[in-house]
Amino acid sequence: MQISLTDSSLPIKAETVVQRQLDAYNARDLEAWLSTYQDNAEQYLLHAGLLASGHAEIRKRMADRFNDPALHAELVSRTVMDNVVVDHEFVTRTFPDGLKTVEMICIYEVHAGLIVKATFAIGQARPKV
Repeated sequence: MQISLTDSSLPIKAETVVQRQLDAYNARDLEAWLSTYQDNAEQYLLHAGLLASGHAEIRKRMADRFNDPALHAELVSRTVMDNVVVDHEFVTRTFPDGLKTVEMICIYEVHAGLIVKATFAIGQARPKV
């Protein structure tokens, strides 16, 4: 039996899904980015609780950010273990007091080709140099 590299019956790797969401984030394409999340996905702030649940809440939380022309996430490193992907990133965006960069650890849990849970550890915002 031959398997095509484009065979849609093959499971999508967690790393592939997370890279798609990063690419959509950097393209500031909210709909493409949201399509990498399961309809009832949840986003959390590490040790602080739920940020958003489901597409409607996640869209509302992120809509203004995706309108920021300065928005960009630089991937520093990525670790993958089965369906869990951990990204270390520097995210640049416009804050009320100007352009800044925030260091982040993003932990994504992927099932059936979609992100079901994302947890973020966010560092201090620092002026972009």
